[in-house]
Amino acid sequence: MSDRGTGQTPVSGETLLFLTDDQLRRGIEAMFFAYRGFTADPDRILQEYSYGRAHHRAVHFIKRSPGTTVNNLLNILGVTKQSLNRVLRALIEDGLVESRVGKQDRRERHLYLTEAGQELEKELSEAQRGRMRAAYRDAGPEAVAGFRQVLEQIMDPEMRRHFQTFKEGS
Repeated sequence: MSDRGTGQTPVSGETLLFLTDDQLRRGIEAMFFAYRGFTADPDRILQEYSYGRAHHRAVHFIKRSPGTTVNNLLNILGVTKQSLNRVLRALIEDGLVESRVGKQDRRERHLYLTEAGQELEKELSEAQRGRMRAAYRDAGPEAVAGFRQVLEQIMDPEMRRHFQTFKEGS
């Protein structure tokens, strides 16, 4: 059945259930190349600081949840404690992150971005928001909603729960 006036077959969720291996491979490759583009601008900025993507993720999630604990950040990032400690040590030494002792539990360390950390996070996120904004605008609202649904379904259930704790606009 063709769409009125366009001569094209409409794409529905039902027809997408029968993707070929080649179509799935193309989707996987698109994700790889999109991720490469999505990280290219921040990577250039991070290089000036001799930082990597782990630093970027830490700064991003500390900004999203000021006062988050080291353990919470470990869960979100899915990295080893040793790896996160290296990243946090550099960010703290460089004056981008502040670690405060917990008020209820003195064993906890709560993480906050300093003013300089907030400036770096803003620079990194503005680069990515610009790319996302242009892509979303060009793709249109239905594609944006579908893209988000696909991404959420790719996530492991635990990561989806973390993702859903970061509500729109917060």
